[in-house]
Amino acid sequence: MESMGKKKPRPRRSFTPEFKTEIVELCRRGDRSVGQVAKDFDLTETAVRDWIRQTEVDAGERDGLTSGEREELARLRQENRRLREDVDILKRATAFFAKETR
Repeated sequence: MESMGKKKPRPRRSFTPEFKTEIVELCRRGDRSVGQVAKDFDLTETAVRDWIRQTEVDAGERDGLTSGEREELARLRQENRRLREDVDILKRATAFFAKETR
């Protein structure tokens, strides 16, 4: 009874940009629906729709962050996180040495 309705989560997979482009092109041709393409290639429909949406953003057909902008944002967030950690370490070191000199 407990196993009913509980699916094991699918392991996270990664796909090449070429594969994603091919899937998007298949969907845009209109021969098959997004759902059918996803099913044929054992993909989630949500992932395929996200790939289509990102392709439209990159092409300027839709508003949003382009792939390049997303990469830059991720890089800047990582750099910001590292810099905040550096400042925090320096603050603690300053407090430590200020206490030592008294």
